[in-house]
Amino acid sequence: MTELFAYKILTRPQFDQFKADGVFHGAPVDLADGYIHLSTREQAGGTVAKHFAGQDDLVMVMVDLAPFGEALKWEPSRGGALFPHLYAPLPMSAVAGKVTLRLDEQGQHLFPAGF
Repeated sequence: MTELFAYKILTRPQFDQFKADGVFHGAPVDLADGYIHLSTREQAGGTVAKHFAGQDDLVMVMVDLAPFGEALKWEPSRGGALFPHLYAPLPMSAVAGKVTLRLDEQGQHLFPAGF
């Protein structure tokens, strides 16, 4: 794949711990599966809808994929689509940006333009 960036959705407590530690080892689902689940820009909305419905104050971090080499694998997941999976800890130095995802009046997540 030629994607330069992927996205990780974190709860506010997960992000706060990531910021404090400088490295993210994974959410419970990541630890159980043995890799950190990431999404492309096109997949992020579906990931949030499926796994974070109704949760407010999420943090979506934009991850620079360049440093990961062989630790990043594109594997089939939801509907057979290829998703980026990171088989290594995620250092804060790979985070190229972040946004907070809030809920609107209808309980839908508000994404920045382009998502």
